[in-house]
Amino acid sequence: MSRPLPTIHGREEVDVGAYRLERVDLEFSNGERRRFDRLKSKGHGAVMIAALPDPETVLLIREYGTGTHRYELGLPKGKIDAGETGLEAAAREMREEIGFGAERLTHLKSITLAPTYMSHEIQLVVAEGLFPEKLEGDEPEPLEVVPWRFDRLHELMLREEFSEGRSIAALFLVREWLARGRPTP
Repeated sequence: MSRPLPTIHGREEVDVGAYRLERVDLEFSNGERRRFDRLKSKGHGAVMIAALPDPETVLLIREYGTGTHRYELGLPKGKIDAGETGLEAAAREMREEIGFGAERLTHLKSITLAPTYMSHEIQLVVAEGLFPEKLEGDEPEPLEVVPWRFDRLHELMLREEFSEGRSIAALFLVREWLARGRPTP
């Protein structure tokens, strides 16, 4: 069933750190009118990289997560800087966070976090043909690089330190993409 998008009658924005809080006055097709709040990113977006040293292995990083106040395993990720494409940002973030460049970068899919109240999307990029190349990053401490085999994903999913939904979804998407012979997204 296809429904028309709600009509936006008004918007109001407030800065809150790295985000803007946007109040949206909406009217739905059935005449109901509601006010919703959503977070909007101030930046140019973000990237998450599945760096594959071989088709059976992905490189994870262990870094401190302020939100959970613990060290978390996840995929390398970062902001897209002004003037960068998603693929350029992925190439830079790989060099900064895991010390590798890539011969091939493929944009696989954009992933939303919580589309009912956030406008933020992260671009999932697969990196293949890795070679050592390090750039200085902005991390407060060195990140630990942890190779993980796709045939052990079931073990990773149960680890307390691997809780980020974006990384979980991304690894299943990449595994499926590899299993289907790397079809063009």
